[in-house]
Amino acid sequence: MMHPTDATYLVLVSLAGAAARALRRGLPPGWRLRLEASAPSDLSPGWIWLHAVSVGELLLAESLTAKLLDAGHRVHITTGTSAGLDLLHQRIPLWDRGRGRLSGGAFPLDDPSGLRSFFKVPPSLFIALETELWPNLLRRLEDGGIPRIIVNGRLTVRTAERGGPWLSRAAARLSLVAARDPASMAAFLRMGAPRVQLGGNLKSDLPPPRPLEGQWAALRRGWHEDQILVAGSTLEGEEALVLGIWKELRTIHPSLRLILAPRQPRRFEVVAAWLESEGLVFRRASKTWPDDPGTWRETEVLLLDTLGDLPSVYGEGTVALVGGGWCGAGGHNPLEPIRWGIPTLVGPGYENFQDLVEPLQAIGVLQIIDKNELVNCLRDLLKTTPLRGHGPERTPILPDGLTGSSEKTWRLIEPFLPTPG
Repeated sequence: MMHPTDATYLVLVSLAGAAARALRRGLPPGWRLRLEASAPSDLSPGWIWLHAVSVGELLLAESLTAKLLDAGHRVHITTGTSAGLDLLHQRIPLWDRGRGRLSGGAFPLDDPSGLRSFFKVPPSLFIALETELWPNLLRRLEDGGIPRIIVNGRLTVRTAERGGPWLSRAAARLSLVAARDPASMAAFLRMGAPRVQLGGNLKSDLPPPRPLEGQWAALRRGWHEDQILVAGSTLEGEEALVLGIWKELRTIHPSLRLILAPRQPRRFEVVAAWLESEGLVFRRASKTWPDDPGTWRETEVLLLDTLGDLPSVYGEGTVALVGGGWCGAGGHNPLEPIRWGIPTLVGPGYENFQDLVEPLQAIGVLQIIDKNELVNCLRDLLKTTPLRGHGPERTPILPDGLTGSSEKTWRLIEPFLPTPG
């Protein structure tokens, strides 16, 4: 007989799924995406289901996907957002390299109808990145004897305490959690996960950034004598903060350029309209790029409204600001610009990246700066920092705790891997 907690969840999620399908046309795009999710028809026994909820997790999945494909496995990746799906469709040909063993699509609703196509040929292993606890999916996997793994597992004690019986029961079904830090280890154990080990933060061990496309050559020629401030992963309110600082700095450095990369794709249009209202000469990276360097010399700001390019774009900069910590709480990955040897600043709200920020600050390659001190700090950095000349070879020697997470995580999941078909 089904446990009452499982039965209650199943009834409620089934009702929610039925209602969503009845109201399909009026639902937001994210819901419709999940309603239409289905597994590929060509899956064969032994396939591995890898789930990365959105863009950030997909970028983390690259190294693990490469290892699985190189080992001969058939992999299907799912994601839960429109932005994630767009990036996934861009990256699959690059990651698969013509082998025909990688596919991708949307993550389904967690009800029987949503999961049905994914169990016509059941997976041999389910791997999710960070924190994805879907009670009905994990129950189905457990009933089928299919291992269930979370890698780069991130969870706070507060979330664990508020998880409730559904999430606690889901956590108890996990075969393995490769936690990204000791605090997350403790939180997963508190929630009831039976086997939790330290895998490390995969964000500290990402593969080298992809080379930027040839269209960047004209921008480089146009801006080759100018300093560039790259502000990445900005949240609402941080664009205005950055723009005000940039304008003030231009009184001293008139040719200072700005590359601005909002964190959320849904805000690209809003930020573009705002830049236009400010009367700035700006271009959008998603639009047609001029080949004439003279056009770029007239351009003050580049709005980076593309997906997955920011880690590479940091290499074009003189100084980097990593958003998420000035007008929000959580922060974003500071290693992306640091790997280029670029002076990097973050705000005090870096809670989600404490395991990266504090060791990087301790070795002197990262500064935590209050927004009221940003102008003075940047003014000093722009006086002493070379225009360019950065590169992966300039990556500082990182503390031991920030290296090897990819290999450590792989060793943890290896015992659960099926024999390649």
